[in-house]
Amino acid sequence: MSEENQLGTKIQQIRENHEMTVEQLAEKSQCSRKVIESIESGDLIPSLTPLIRIAKVLDVRLGTFLDDAPQIGPVMVKSGKSEQVIHFSGKEDHPDTSALDFYALASGKTDRHMEPFIIDVHLHETEEYKLASHEGEEFIYVMEGQIEILYGQEKYLLSKGDSIYYDSIVPHDLHAYGDKDSKILAVVYTPF
Repeated sequence: MSEENQLGTKIQQIRENHEMTVEQLAEKSQCSRKVIESIESGDLIPSLTPLIRIAKVLDVRLGTFLDDAPQIGPVMVKSGKSEQVIHFSGKEDHPDTSALDFYALASGKTDRHMEPFIIDVHLHETEEYKLASHEGEEFIYVMEGQIEILYGQEKYLLSKGDSIYYDSIVPHDLHAYGDKDSKILAVVYTPF
């Protein structure tokens, strides 16, 4: 399995273990068949929202897509340097470029209820943002740069040291703001 497509291969394996077709997964997750096929083949860098929907349909935690060898005890990551990195497009209009690099901080921890990440948020040359929603909650802490969060009809600008906690069911978008990339600590909770 290539490092580039570990995510797609894992989703395909879980789907096949559930004896589910691509069409069935697409229908139940409210993603198109083309999106599912592109994720599984590694041609599409998915955003977080479809992954959460796919995980829910497959009856697994979001972290299952990121895990290699589960651990029963605590999981430690030194200096935020996780070896588990997933590049998410974050934007459906530009699925071939990574807007968000997720460094998994709990990869391997079994039975967890939260997904903590250090995320590098890259600048994009667009001002048209697509808001997305999913079940759960998110906590964001800005470590470097500035982040703009569109949340329903509201806009929030966060700088280094600022944080926000919100319900993910409200349509939202998170992106770097200003003239440089940003870094955040994000904790995502999705009901299982």
